[in-house]
Amino acid sequence: MSDNEQDEIVTEFLVEAHENLDVLDRELLALEKNPHTPELLASVFRRVHTVKGACGFLGFAKMETVAHASESLLSKVREEELELTPAIITALLGVADTMRGILGGIEANGKEGDEDYSPVVESINRLQRGGDAPAAPAPPASAPVAARSAPPPAATAPVLTPPLAAPATAPAARPTAAVPAAPAKPVTTAPAPPPPAPAAAAEPAGDQRAHNVSDSYLRVDVGLLDKLMNLVGELVLARNQVLQVAPLVDDQNFSATSQRLNLITTELQSGVMKTRMQPIGNIWEKLPRVVRDLALICGKQVRVEMEGNDTELDKTIIEAIKDPLTHLVRNCVDHGIETAAERIASGKTPDGRLFLRAYHEGGQVNIEISDDGKGMDLDAIKSKALERNLITAEQAARISERDAQNLIFLPGLSTAQKVSNVSGRGVGMDVVKTNIEKIGGIVDVHSRRNFGTTFRIKIPLTLAIIPALIVTSGGDRYAVPQISLLELVRLKGSQARDRIEIIQGAPVYRLRGNLLPLVYLNRELEIQSAPRASDRGADDEVAVNIVVLQADNRRFGLVVDQVNDTEEIVVKPLGQHLKGITAFAGATIMGDGRVALILDILGIAQQASVMSQAHDRGTGQPGAAKDDKVSHRQTLLLFLTRDGRRMAIPLSIVARLEEFPRQSLERLGSNQVVQYRGRILPLIDILDLVGSGGGFGGTSDDSVSASADTIHVVVYTEGERSIGVVVGQILDIVDEAVGTLTSTHGAIAGCAVIQQKVTELVDLQALVRSGGAGLLDLYESSRGGAGAAAAAMGA
Repeated sequence: MSDNEQDEIVTEFLVEAHENLDVLDRELLALEKNPHTPELLASVFRRVHTVKGACGFLGFAKMETVAHASESLLSKVREEELELTPAIITALLGVADTMRGILGGIEANGKEGDEDYSPVVESINRLQRGGDAPAAPAPPASAPVAARSAPPPAATAPVLTPPLAAPATAPAARPTAAVPAAPAKPVTTAPAPPPPAPAAAAEPAGDQRAHNVSDSYLRVDVGLLDKLMNLVGELVLARNQVLQVAPLVDDQNFSATSQRLNLITTELQSGVMKTRMQPIGNIWEKLPRVVRDLALICGKQVRVEMEGNDTELDKTIIEAIKDPLTHLVRNCVDHGIETAAERIASGKTPDGRLFLRAYHEGGQVNIEISDDGKGMDLDAIKSKALERNLITAEQAARISERDAQNLIFLPGLSTAQKVSNVSGRGVGMDVVKTNIEKIGGIVDVHSRRNFGTTFRIKIPLTLAIIPALIVTSGGDRYAVPQISLLELVRLKGSQARDRIEIIQGAPVYRLRGNLLPLVYLNRELEIQSAPRASDRGADDEVAVNIVVLQADNRRFGLVVDQVNDTEEIVVKPLGQHLKGITAFAGATIMGDGRVALILDILGIAQQASVMSQAHDRGTGQPGAAKDDKVSHRQTLLLFLTRDGRRMAIPLSIVARLEEFPRQSLERLGSNQVVQYRGRILPLIDILDLVGSGGGFGGTSDDSVSASADTIHVVVYTEGERSIGVVVGQILDIVDEAVGTLTSTHGAIAGCAVIQQKVTELVDLQALVRSGGAGLLDLYESSRGGAGAAAAAMGA
């Protein structure tokens, strides 16, 4: 634990301890008037017990010993073994003042000091045994003055040693902080000195507490913070209006004032935002208990590890993700982690590991929940999806591994063998996804058989005020949340003609060699827009503005009429009559007072069919999966081999398309490899896989690729293992209806006429598993370094 974290914990302890002691004072006085009130006595006991537990956790042994003695005394009173007397109340009030003195020392120098508090403990123990508190001489009259002039460390902490009491007939008075006392039996040997004046003796404690750390903290109602946040939002709107008007007013004083207003508003907004931020540890601290109870029910052993407990989010976000996180944790324990016997049989430790991690990245919060269990049974998942008509048989046959894993977010899907109070009804994961998306976040899952499952959640820091890109389409302005924004592209004239293509009726843009689906905002919102003069390129053709966005890890380009500027906007909820429109997530008021709608990026992507069925928000309508026009079509990647053969593979099994400079190729053993994303990516020619290759090292008979400075690679991935399949040239991506296949030999699944040309259909998945399994192992071993990779290949 870092020094800053330790300091924060001690500060929180000091604040809470002072608060508990203040309440303890009030409750003890109330208990003195009404000694037969079990509720008050129980509350007093809990206060002392809480302080004792915190002291023990932080290693403040002296204060813990004093609190423990008091707790033991209260326990006997609560069990009616002792009668609650004024002497006990007095002693406990003195203990509270003693502990305040110890807290002063801790606050001053972080230590309890060298003061001996054994007399305090002995006086409490004497009362516990049924006796009276020991008598002690009263402190000199100068003690209060000395206490007032001394700092608050524990060395000046008062000791609970009651003075000689007045005769029993005298009215009882509350002892002071410096010399707390309990009423004693009359003294027959000598008259007792009068007790010190209460005001003079109480002053040191009051003077000391005036400077304690608890005075720097204030508890505020959450409703008041919400109201304050709304007012700050309105101030931000007013600030935006002033800044928009300022350039139009020829007044330097007004301009300077507007900039000052901008600065103050920004600082105020930041300050109010901080008051609403809470560490995610506030909800994580309850999860170990959930895991423990569930593990006992399931007969499993699970340990919980956490990282990033101090990652802060807005309180609204914290409340929104509490239930989804709890459900994901329960899912990992119930479905992911095996029993101790199963883990031992698989060569694992008997106790499973559940790891929670949170961190800030790119203006949002990333949360990971992972286990080291058995991973997902994709065959069982697809079988259940088929059984419930969530996908078709053909979709199940060609669905990618990633899409198959995300099937668990469809409603009604559960792989549990029987319904229990833990799982089995197919309700939960779809609700998790829906609730995360409601707050502008996304959830994804990655699983590897026998190695475990990881859920990744990305959510915004806050919902009230967000940065956004303002765009215009059809004369109206719209706000695009920056959390979804990747980049901006502007094409003029010939660029738009050459780089925007139509593939199977859908517009795409080749962005750095990758095909980017395009969505025209005007078309999706069914609005018309006239080209503006400022949007015309050099050859008098309308320019195209593309906003590159990401929704649910899928990229697409949103074509708008105009890109304006970025600014912070205040999110306002939509009216009831607009909530059914999936394209909008809210509204905001712009600087000129006009309303702008906030775009729901995920909703637009789904409306425009850029997202696959498996990544839909989860309607799960069987009819959608039975579209006859789609069920027998396949999306294929067309390419040429280096000897000119025309081939196609399902696009669903392609992880990425890459180009590597030929000089970046390296040799590892007998294999060609390239450094790829921090690992070693083994390469194999497609012709080697189909059994007619000869390597791709650049021999003179390479008809397609020998003369090229780059090689074209299809990255194929299984779990976390990847292999690069080298092809001659990438041709196109097509959506074709493939009929009955005519098989040529085992390496080729069949052939079909695509784009009026005979094309061989390659079962790349089967070929890699049969001919490239060793290379997949090489990629896996490269995580341990080049030496491990070389050892795996026998190099």
